[in-house]
Amino acid sequence: MGWRKGSGIWVGIVLVTIAVTALVGCTARTPEAHSVTLAMGYIPNVQFAPVYVAAEKGYFAQEGIEVELDYGMEHDLLKLVGTNEMQFVIGSGDQVILARNQGLPVVYVMNWYRRFPVAVASLEPVAKPQDLVGKDVGIPGLYGASYIGWQALIDAAGVDAAGVNLVSIGYTQAESMVAGQVDAAVVYAMNEPVQLRQQGYEVYVLPVADYIDLVSNGLITNEETIAKEPELVRSVVRAMLRGLQDTLDDADEAFAICRQYVPEIDDETAPLQRAVLEESLNFWRSEDLGRSDPAAWDASQAFMRQIGLIDTEVDVSTLFTNDYIEAP
Repeated sequence: MGWRKGSGIWVGIVLVTIAVTALVGCTARTPEAHSVTLAMGYIPNVQFAPVYVAAEKGYFAQEGIEVELDYGMEHDLLKLVGTNEMQFVIGSGDQVILARNQGLPVVYVMNWYRRFPVAVASLEPVAKPQDLVGKDVGIPGLYGASYIGWQALIDAAGVDAAGVNLVSIGYTQAESMVAGQVDAAVVYAMNEPVQLRQQGYEVYVLPVADYIDLVSNGLITNEETIAKEPELVRSVVRAMLRGLQDTLDDADEAFAICRQYVPEIDDETAPLQRAVLEESLNFWRSEDLGRSDPAAWDASQAFMRQIGLIDTEVDVSTLFTNDYIEAP
């Protein structure tokens, strides 16, 4: 699942290096840290708050890890992880399913988003997916998590796709709805609806997660890293879960840390970005942080085969593991 923009656009690649704290003592030598690149799948964004918290509070360093945060588009990054040119990426479950069906040995090792964040939003009252029949619905394009989420929504609700005029509008969902160019749009629930509410609009939202349980974003590695460096996998997972828990416990602290990592957050955009973070928390909360639900993987793969995104189904146990999630 590609990560979406909040407000404003930031381009380029930023590498954020978190140095390991030196050991105390003039004669002691600092052990060489294990250098890890964590591919983020998008630009610096407040929705990466748990990673920034883990980095800023030294959780990676305490695991003996020097981490670099590398920003790029998810489909390319998964190929790099699948060929072990890169060891870790933040990505979505549907991309793992696609990759495994293409023979790439990627493995999802930590759940982050408990709820799939794609939704359909409208400035006009909509109470159910059937209300979209006969409407113009904007979508960034016929690809990625937005498209999968749209197909899942109408399939689960029994809506005939032919009855809805799906329009590719790029990443202009909010603007297109305000201008009346479309009646509704496929969005990320913590982005466009939050932006529109901040502008004073009443927004009606149909979350995909209310109709089908699809696996969303988490931490992905590969079989080679798991086989050769299982403790590294455990350490990265542990640091990220600590950052996630801290973010859920103190969103104000997390947002203050985000401002150090996300160039687009300034005094003018801070209220919107803080609201985006607050909405994101609703998709991250869980009584069992990090652990995947096998039933969600079954449902996700079965749906993707049903709509023709994959030709065959692989053993679900190869898609994910909970082995690196420590008991609370």
